[in-house]
Amino acid sequence: MTTSARLPLTGIKVVEFTHMVMGPTAGVILADLGAEVIKIEPIGGDNTRRLKGSGAGYFSMYNRNKQSICIDIKSPEGKAVALSLLKDADILLENFRPGAMDKLGLGYEQLKSLNSRLIYCSLKGFLSGPYVHRTALDEVTQMMGGLAYMTGLPDKPMRAGSSVIDITGGMFGVIGILAALEERHHSNEGKSVTCSLYETTAFMVGQHMAQQAVTGEAPPPMSVRRSAWAIYDIFNCANNEQVFIGVVSDSQWRTFCEAFGLKEFLLDQTLALNNGRVAQRLRILPLINALFAKLGKEELMAKLEKSGLPFAPINKPSDLFDDPHLNAGGLLDVTLPDGTKTKLPGLPLEMNNERMPLRYDIPKDKGNSIATLQTAGFSDDDIQKLLTLGVIEA
Repeated sequence: MTTSARLPLTGIKVVEFTHMVMGPTAGVILADLGAEVIKIEPIGGDNTRRLKGSGAGYFSMYNRNKQSICIDIKSPEGKAVALSLLKDADILLENFRPGAMDKLGLGYEQLKSLNSRLIYCSLKGFLSGPYVHRTALDEVTQMMGGLAYMTGLPDKPMRAGSSVIDITGGMFGVIGILAALEERHHSNEGKSVTCSLYETTAFMVGQHMAQQAVTGEAPPPMSVRRSAWAIYDIFNCANNEQVFIGVVSDSQWRTFCEAFGLKEFLLDQTLALNNGRVAQRLRILPLINALFAKLGKEELMAKLEKSGLPFAPINKPSDLFDDPHLNAGGLLDVTLPDGTKTKLPGLPLEMNNERMPLRYDIPKDKGNSIATLQTAGFSDDDIQKLLTLGVIEA
């Protein structure tokens, strides 16, 4: 644990019944902002810990700054522990299938009488409607919400290269929670908040729905370069390296031409305005491609940076470990559950020019049940009884 100044959500208590990505994302955002987050895991630990392949990093990325307790909440004693933690909690998070928490006696209507100030956030696949009882995954809603179509090649839909809907869905959950917290200042009452994967996907592709409404044409996948700008593409430079460059205004076009000595283009008034350049894209690009093919990546990026133009190297996630900008404060030094040290991205926020610190490392395989219960006010005798009964695991 690191010491730090008071964080925005210091004093807010969260009890988290979540797994996978969407729920833990909401939890880690609240935790990074200073809330006391207690993650409830089943005996043996959250199954997310044991995922392989593309899921191998889920637990480690989305569970820092949390306390964890492994507990059998299906047992009467385990449920009593959960209720004890919830009686003075500010927020509950859950992302299990519809009705699962109700069957455990931990649904919103069941808990209102225990704690009327509780903000109960359910992170689901769908909001109210015909699909509400369907089981959803990030990839399911990317497919049915049009995001996979917009991401892939024509006739080959492709999911985005990250759990973008799980993550942004969790973010919308936090937005709803913070709104409910503000309302509670006036009403002194909690509220049920529900966010979802499918509606999050629809919100993200809303720009393409609006595009169709404005133009009268269904938008093709983003892989089909029907760009709003003439220079907005990935360009090959020397040694088969690549750089993305975007020139998105008339003033940037003039800067671009000056930086690369494109006097003919600069003086051509038919290229002075964006629509004229888009119409002549097939004339512009061959010359640009030939010019950049002679420049090394670093030389090209240096010219672009000096000119203040938008550009980006084509990086892999592994390149970010050594990125100098992220290492200036955007990466947190964490210990993985197996004891390995690494760096992972922190919350992408600054407040008064300060980033959110690491207060608690990623919970180890069996959590930190004893310390969590001690902090919650359980006596050593009570904790020992729970251990003896097998209700908690340490």
